[in-house]
Amino acid sequence: MTIEFVGVTKRYPGGTVAVDGLSLTVEDGTITVFVGPSGCGKTTSLRMINRMVEPSAGTVLLDGKDVRESEPSVLRRGIGYVIQSAGLFPHRTVLDNVATVPLLSGWGKRKARERAAEMLATVGLPAELGDRYPAQLSGGQQQRVGVARALAADSPVLLMDEPFSAVDPIVREGLQDELLRLQSQLGKTIVFVTHDIDEAVRLGDKVAVLRVGGRLAQYGTPADVLRHPVDDFVASFVGRDRGYRGLSFVDSDGVETRPVTTIALGERVAGTTSDWLLAVNAGDQPRGWLPPKSTVDHELTESDLVAGGSLYQQGAPIRGALDAALSSPAGLGVVVDGEGRVVGVVTARQILDVLENQG
Repeated sequence: MTIEFVGVTKRYPGGTVAVDGLSLTVEDGTITVFVGPSGCGKTTSLRMINRMVEPSAGTVLLDGKDVRESEPSVLRRGIGYVIQSAGLFPHRTVLDNVATVPLLSGWGKRKARERAAEMLATVGLPAELGDRYPAQLSGGQQQRVGVARALAADSPVLLMDEPFSAVDPIVREGLQDELLRLQSQLGKTIVFVTHDIDEAVRLGDKVAVLRVGGRLAQYGTPADVLRHPVDDFVASFVGRDRGYRGLSFVDSDGVETRPVTTIALGERVAGTTSDWLLAVNAGDQPRGWLPPKSTVDHELTESDLVAGGSLYQQGAPIRGALDAALSSPAGLGVVVDGEGRVVGVVTARQILDVLENQG
């Protein structure tokens, strides 16, 4: 389902302009991210799609139909909506929270709860959480419940207003991964609001950079915005390190993995190590590094190890390989396959040489 903004303006009493002449098309089945500094009209633009905010001028079209032709309550039941704090009802169980929209749409209680249970599984939450209340969940779990609730009515459109900004960076990355996984399966039309350019380029098929005063500065693919900012404002907003971010769109052709010496958790170690050893579990998945000159005289445990930095999945964009190499205490980025098993290692020098040759 496509979403079109045609000359949309929002002017509040007193003359403040939140959105000024916005025109763009959100393509069916894609993620479009609205990004920009505070006061640039990101959230206002999002809320005009489901009529939580009414435009002062211009038109918002949903699959070619003016949204003002639909009753707000009916329109909103057909559009998933996720906000920063998840917006869960504290007095309802998780399962009943997720079942809310199906029930409002006329589903029977049993069918709605079955759908809710299915959606909890879809977003990676165990069934036993369904009987808990929101206050009994972590922040990351609450956000997953918010996504599950937005998906429960199987709406073709999903609006997400800074949904992951209130959680810590590790949880946030996991939620971003989960959203991308869900989108690959479900193919929704998603409009996502964030102030974080890294989140925008990671998630978006298209990125709309808005400037203060609600004017569209640039609209294009993440690679276009990073590599070819249209003016000084966009260049400044995406940052001086936009070249590094742009590595997210460079393939890893030419990056060859090197073998690495591994040691298994639980293996008996005696004596002093001479080099970095990569510790793996029974599934050959990396668990950390045993540093050189380590003196161990017992079965190896995770408490003996140094954290290993990020992992690079084979075939992913080259930025991940450079991240893995730079974050590794051994200076060796660990390369894994799709099951998380060790394939080998790469160095930052290798990556830079490949980039130089590609350039």
